[in-house]
Amino acid sequence: MSTVESNPGKRVLRPGDAGYEEELAGFQTGFTRRPAVVHAVTCADDVVAAVRQAAAAGLRVGVQATGHGVPGGAAGGVLISTRRMDAVTVDAGARTVRVEAGVRWGDVVAAAAPSGLAPLNGSSPGVGAVGYTLGGGLGVLAREFGYAADHVRSLDVVTADGRLRRVTRASDPDLYWALLGAGHAFGVVTALETALVPVARLYGGSLAFDGRRVDPVAVLRAYERWTRTVPDRLTSSFAVVPYPDVPALPPVLRGRRVVSVRVAYTGPAAEGERLVAPLRELGPVLADSLRELPYAESHTIHGDPDFPHTYYGDNAVLSELDVDAAAGLLSLTGAGASPMTVVQINQLGGALARSAPNSVPHREGRFLVRVLATAGRDRARARLDPALALLEPWTIGRAVNFAFGAGDRRRGLYGPGTRERLAGLASRHDPASLFGGV
Repeated sequence: MSTVESNPGKRVLRPGDAGYEEELAGFQTGFTRRPAVVHAVTCADDVVAAVRQAAAAGLRVGVQATGHGVPGGAAGGVLISTRRMDAVTVDAGARTVRVEAGVRWGDVVAAAAPSGLAPLNGSSPGVGAVGYTLGGGLGVLAREFGYAADHVRSLDVVTADGRLRRVTRASDPDLYWALLGAGHAFGVVTALETALVPVARLYGGSLAFDGRRVDPVAVLRAYERWTRTVPDRLTSSFAVVPYPDVPALPPVLRGRRVVSVRVAYTGPAAEGERLVAPLRELGPVLADSLRELPYAESHTIHGDPDFPHTYYGDNAVLSELDVDAAAGLLSLTGAGASPMTVVQINQLGGALARSAPNSVPHREGRFLVRVLATAGRDRARARLDPALALLEPWTIGRAVNFAFGAGDRRRGLYGPGTRERLAGLASRHDPASLFGGV
């Protein structure tokens, strides 16, 4: 068993205090958060104290770890900053890992790799492991292993009554079900234990095409056909990224609309080569990074930006991918669109469609369309809303993890039966709506 940790002391900060602004800073820079109190916590006891103080004062509570998401309820209330709670404990024999509330996925990958194990992490190593898992967790190996939430063994959570509880499927099946899919509404999760999978290497990377030389819609049409032929051990996505013509970018990307297909396959590399061969026939490539790689390098498949910036995003879970409708979306978000807008389409299915004892919704979906604009809420929605409206006939809901900054829009996050059950459990565990409800 190995442990990594580093926890300096807790602070309580208010507007005007030294360090207040720095504590609020996170990956998402486009939203102003002005909580009345910030608790920079270092342990579960600190979280208990913060929740009890907020409840006594009648203040709403939000939580921020890495700042990729926007914490709800924090404006004028209490923000609990968990980034100093960063212990990672791997039990290689049990194939499990315990992560505290502020841990980033990159640290978990690094801790598990020496044992030939991997977590069900997302594409970006900077994303917080706990928040990602509470929203479901659509990861690099999702079609083979399902959602990250499907593999959680236990959760330590401070509920609205100021109690620290260890929640398992056996000890409290209702709260366990609710936390894994809608954890933000039921308390502050201070740590969780989850399974690791025996993956040390994979075949993966991306094929990138120049959108001026290869028609993005033609690539998407071929990609949709290709997804019908691949095994569940292969997880993939299609993306279109318009890069500005600025000196800070590499010349190969500057001013280009890049169309790419990203792949992660846990089978033999030779079989991976055979599976992706039809994609290589789509046209000349800007870059081809497909290769066998150690799982510790899985973050290179997507190459997500690692610097804080302004963005707002939304998504649609689809029953089918109608390429003609998606072509309209690509047109609305294409070259010259302002603000700059990124489109990503993930193939779902496989293990993601399996039922599990949690509230992760929309498992019947076949594709997830994610649209992200590098702008604030109003400018972004003026671009995103009409684009996603084109997919409405096939839309069955929205994914919690990818409503980036769109937490003000709860419609479609859960199906009716799930939403009603969550609301009933929230009224029992948090009658004063300390955490904002569902």
